[in-house]
Amino acid sequence: MSEGKDRPSRARRARRTSGDEREQAILASFEELLERRALPEISIDDIARGAGISRPTFYFYFPSKDAVLLSLLDRMVEQARAERDAALADAAGDPARAWRAAIETYYRIFRAHRAVSVAAADARVTSPEVRALWSQVMTGLVEETAAAIEGERARGAARSGVPARDLAVALNWMNERVLHAGFAGHAPTIDEARVVDVLLAIWLAAIYGGAAPSS
Repeated sequence: MSEGKDRPSRARRARRTSGDEREQAILASFEELLERRALPEISIDDIARGAGISRPTFYFYFPSKDAVLLSLLDRMVEQARAERDAALADAAGDPARAWRAAIETYYRIFRAHRAVSVAAADARVTSPEVRALWSQVMTGLVEETAAAIEGERARGAARSGVPARDLAVALNWMNERVLHAGFAGHAPTIDEARVVDVLLAIWLAAIYGGAAPSS
């Protein structure tokens, strides 16, 4: 038998798993576990087992469960932020449509990762890192919203009144609390089919005094 037939083909060798693939496996394992269990009930061994790696390998990529949660949350936020920025850039062209898109973006992305959203909200109580990240997220939302409101006031479309930043703080925290209640199943809640419509109506009333004016 020839030497070529004795030697295993390179194509048959098991493909080596890259670092990026291991990290993705950890994130996927953790999110899947969150869909079935509360965060305190999940161990590092559970996450590693689901990712098909050892416990020491897990620690090569993440120092803790909270770090995995932060990574998942950060990815969600970055996606939502990019889409929201694009929506608000067109506020002057079609205000109602722009504000709807801005609200719907966060609802859609955080609803798609409901378990992560709920776990992150719960973890803010015990984790300074998660709390700091969410504070940073909310601050960014407030500043972007305030700038958009000021822009609408400057062009004469939005009514003047309370400082734009204060209004932005109230509106964004309202969204956060209402959406979290729905994701977590806390009663009372707004039906998911109507929640964006309800939030939008409140935003338009607060910013414009009613329905948004046409461009």
